[in-house]
Amino acid sequence: MSVRISAVVLLALLSGCVSTTGSDAETTAQVPQPQPAKTKAVDFHKNTASAEKIAARLWASGLSEQQLLDASELEDLWLRIQAQLSFKVPQTRAIVEQRNFYTDNQAYLDKVAGRAQPFLYYIVQELEKRQMPLELALLPIVESAFDPLATSPANAVGMWQFMPVTGKRFGLAQNTWYDGRRDVVQSTQAALDYLQYLYDTLEHDWLNAIAAYNAGEGRIMRAIKANQKRRLPTDFWSLDLPAETTIYIPRLLALVDILQRPEEFQIVWKFIANEPKITVVDVGSQVDLAIAADLANMSVADLQALNPGFSQWATAPDGPHQLVLPIEQAEVFNQALANTPVTQLMQFKPYRVKSGDNLGVIARRYQTSVDVLVRLNKLSGNTIRIGQELLIPNSTNHSTSEQSIAASDNTHTSNGEMTEHIIQRGDTLWDLSRKYDVTVAQLRNWNKLSVNSVLNEGQRIQLWSNSPLQTATQQTRTLNYRVRPGDSLVKIAQRFSITVADIVKWNNINTERYLQPGQQLTLLVDATAV
Repeated sequence: MSVRISAVVLLALLSGCVSTTGSDAETTAQVPQPQPAKTKAVDFHKNTASAEKIAARLWASGLSEQQLLDASELEDLWLRIQAQLSFKVPQTRAIVEQRNFYTDNQAYLDKVAGRAQPFLYYIVQELEKRQMPLELALLPIVESAFDPLATSPANAVGMWQFMPVTGKRFGLAQNTWYDGRRDVVQSTQAALDYLQYLYDTLEHDWLNAIAAYNAGEGRIMRAIKANQKRRLPTDFWSLDLPAETTIYIPRLLALVDILQRPEEFQIVWKFIANEPKITVVDVGSQVDLAIAADLANMSVADLQALNPGFSQWATAPDGPHQLVLPIEQAEVFNQALANTPVTQLMQFKPYRVKSGDNLGVIARRYQTSVDVLVRLNKLSGNTIRIGQELLIPNSTNHSTSEQSIAASDNTHTSNGEMTEHIIQRGDTLWDLSRKYDVTVAQLRNWNKLSVNSVLNEGQRIQLWSNSPLQTATQQTRTLNYRVRPGDSLVKIAQRFSITVADIVKWNNINTERYLQPGQQLTLLVDATAV
């Protein structure tokens, strides 16, 4: 069910975004660069302006009556963000250049929206809880194009691009089983903690805080102190910073500008429903991801796509044991989990080789065979070393384990079918895994790709399946859409990934007449894409 926020609540939120008090207002007046508004966290509603004052501010900001009506619905998550943007965007050359890149690449923004779709609502909700600028919801576009598997040449990882040391500093575990920098929920919490810390440390200036997220707080602090020593302004635009950072802020502000006035730039932000998509479930113990997928009645590929932090076939032995699930699958999963003994949550278990061990001893101890251990652990012979970690079949799931091992051995079966995908600009393993319903680990295994491998345009990627790759049966949802100023049938079709012919058919539209602002349309859209 779409989340609907009343016009009064929306107006209250907007009033908080534009209000300033005391010295903050004076600082904003002196420095024309974009500065966020500052609101007190305590007793927020006590200082809310009257409806008349709020309306006056909105009219002064240039919102039309029709836009106010649309914003009261807020069925689109992008509109929810748009309604709360507070940064002012100067029309500098750097910002215009970055904006031109985005406006010339509608397909790129479409791809980004597709990747953001499962997670953006969660990010927006967390920003609102913390009363942080909604502009920060766009930062993953700049950092990683919303790719949770992204790895930079400097080894920054994940949607929020954490370096190893910074990730550990903000509580993101990194080991052979799990990398919290790729965990979308945990990395989002860490990123917002880090950004809030930077804002509190760097003179309560959001642009400086965001710049420090890119360049490091030490670099920004040194630049601020250098300007203070010379009695120069210490806002972002006045600091002497690395070239990468001087472009970083304009990239974000260019996106803010486009989201504020998409019609002016002929850009369509793909519709994302303003409703929660994911939830977090604590399993309480280590769980095999294949078993977890079965309990949730979903594919392993889909489960892995929502939980990219897990690097192995199961959650980490020492945790975390939390899984991100589609919100509609959580109840099914919890019911199945309650009826599943803990001993049946693992097909395999890890074992570290000790002094005196050999494969025969281990096989007898765990009621399996040397052959199974060799095949499961991809050993070239029977030699093992002290400290080596092996996978051992769980005796309570012995038959299931044997089937899983056989399946992994026969990835390229005689009746399997191979498909080639030619890498296009912007393709990632994340995108391919979602498109073809396979796991990222399978893609890497089939194509001998390392974790840090870079995909090149024109590169051929092989994919295997036991039957021809088919698009999953589409589930649709009915959406009531109110036509906005500047809308056309083509724009609406593009925004919702449907056809003009279907819109005409569903709504009995006379194509010789123009759409009217406020006109209601019924749309049948792909439920998995919104």
